Amino acid sequence: MNDLFWLDTGTGRPLVLLHGGFLDHHMWDDQIPVFARHHRVIAPDARGHGRSANATAPFRHTDDLAALLRHLDTGPAVLVGVSMGAATAVDTALEHPDLVAAIVVTGAGTSEPYFTDPWTTRNWADWHAAMAAGDLDASVEAFTRFASGPHRSLDDLDPAVVGRLREMTRRTMAKHTADEPNWMTPVPDTWERAAKIDVPVLAINGAIDSPDHNGMAERLVRTVAHGRVTSVEGTSHYPNMERPDAYDRILEDFLTTL
Repeated sequence: MNDLFWLDTGTGRPLVLLHGGFLDHHMWDDQIPVFARHHRVIAPDARGHGRSANATAPFRHTDDLAALLRHLDTGPAVLVGVSMGAATAVDTALEHPDLVAAIVVTGAGTSEPYFTDPWTTRNWADWHAAMAAGDLDASVEAFTRFASGPHRSLDDLDPAVVGRLREMTRRTMAKHTADEPNWMTPVPDTWERAAKIDVPVLAINGAIDSPDHNGMAERLVRTVAHGRVTSVEGTSHYPNMERPDAYDRILEDFLTTL
């Protein structure tokens, strides 16, 4: 595990916080001290993100997470993920169910996403074009726009939140080049297999996130045996960063039911 970074703090029921794509564990800075009062909080940087090393061979985020939890001799844990982190949480419930007690997802369904909303597909196209051109500044800006959702601009968000997102995104994107190999291996048939997930699943969506992101999370909770969805008003793709107090109350209430 020497090539991966993680934070491990607090004692109690293990709570794993999984960040979104091109971010790192700092997206949970508002949650870590709050939940570490009563939980063992584990917040890793995914491979190729933050302080974790880039991939040099085929890998899956779920296998990295499973290896980490076994290394720490913990589990089953409550997995809480936003976007890419949510997908990793679902993958882990499918591939390593013995390690998972419950799942909380935001802005994602499984690791097989699909996008049809014009705002979302336009953002993806802008970001991919900037990455292909090797334009780090444009890549950071295009990716950060996902934080606003389709109904706002970044100027409508708290500048401190936008600054944190840009800083994390730049730090991770700067580790990569447009021509590097894509070592990430997909987890197959996740939507077909999701119905077999029998642990509690809660979706905490940003109420004004894109219809694609919220729709996938809603589809997931309809598919699993024990799923429900709620939302944080006035927030988009990163509700835990925009309104941490509201997000934390929802998560805490869920944890008390387990």
